[in-house]
Amino acid sequence: MWVITTTGFYSVVEHRRDPERLIIRARAREDIEALRQWIPAIEPRSDPAADYRWRAVVARAEWVVAVAQIAGEVDYPNFKTAVAQRQGAARACHYTEVWQTLRRIQREPAG
Repeated sequence: MWVITTTGFYSVVEHRRDPERLIIRARAREDIEALRQWIPAIEPRSDPAADYRWRAVVARAEWVVAVAQIAGEVDYPNFKTAVAQRQGAARACHYTEVWQTLRRIQREPAG
């Protein structure tokens, strides 16, 4: 699952050895650290050789609660503008590129 919020970008997958735990992966340490608002005990770990350098293992139940809280705190009419205000113009630019790429799905003919 990819989750893109005004506090960060996350790739979340099930832990290979424990289905009750998830691995939250991020490109930037500050994204994992931002999750402390909702998961106070989260511990970022770095693996420079990994596809996603920053990771944290959390209980599945913690992630479910955190995502529900994040969704409940949406307080903006425009996502990309909120990202620019909270994470800066450079991050908003990256997210805009993702938005543009995914927009192509909408323009593809049905079939």
